[in-house]
Amino acid sequence: MFSNESHGGARSRSLVITAIVLVAALAGGWFVFGARHGSDDGATAGRGPAAGDSTAAPDSGSAGSPVAHGDATPTPVTTSAAAPRKELTGRTIVIDPGHNLGNAKHTAEIGKSVDIGTNRKACDTTGTATNAGYPESTYTLDVAHRVRALLEARGAKVVLTYDGDRPYGPCVDERARIGNAAHADAALSIHADGAPADKFGFHVIAPKSVHAGAADTRAIAAPSLRLATTLRSHFHTATGEPLANYLGGKGLTIRDDLGGLNLSTVPKVFIECGNMRNAHDAAALTNSAWRQHAALGIADGLTAFLEGKR
Repeated sequence: MFSNESHGGARSRSLVITAIVLVAALAGGWFVFGARHGSDDGATAGRGPAAGDSTAAPDSGSAGSPVAHGDATPTPVTTSAAAPRKELTGRTIVIDPGHNLGNAKHTAEIGKSVDIGTNRKACDTTGTATNAGYPESTYTLDVAHRVRALLEARGAKVVLTYDGDRPYGPCVDERARIGNAAHADAALSIHADGAPADKFGFHVIAPKSVHAGAADTRAIAAPSLRLATTLRSHFHTATGEPLANYLGGKGLTIRDDLGGLNLSTVPKVFIECGNMRNAHDAAALTNSAWRQHAALGIADGLTAFLEGKR
């Protein structure tokens, strides 16, 4: 005699067997469908990462989020599908890396007075440095090389006022003449400031409209101001660096005492990328990844200016 429990077990075993048969049949149908149409995984693998997929390679034209600390250089990314940018074809840009690492050994030469139109000034200076001894001249030449690479990739002809290839200088008047002789569409002098330690941020310097002696900036004052404001916007966006909390706090000054601006006949500005004496700014300026962001901001600002954008 079977108990009710025994009868329930038999019924359960029968249901299990039926379920197994159905699963097997369905699986067979799936494999047939997959063989005819290809699986979804296979189609995705053939297309590469789908739109919106977080594994997709980032745009090689973007440097990503600004880096504030550390010294991890971003891994270069190349994308074969991206069309090369050539919007600056036919344009000439002069990049002036401020100072020269060798100036400190040639104090007599760089102390020589030169005419800057409104007055006379020293040929050049040694520049500043971080409290840990990282020189402004090392920073400016490094960023100049990065900017050159970005601009050349966009089709521009880039001229450096010097490329680490001379023992000192050039003098400020010669720096201006190099831009003039190149008939540059735009010129930029790259610097970093040596303000008091509690000051931070970046600012851009544009030429005042002057006409005195060898200086005549009347024709370039207005376009230089537009270059300054455009550069200010793009540099801030690329680096996250705040506007300088000194010199008016607007990140922009107009001056008539800089030979590199006074003697220029092409639109030109200076950028002071940060304060080397401020601990936070120094951490950024000595960071290779941040310097790449700085270069991108400069390149984007110059590009926007030459395209008539802001």
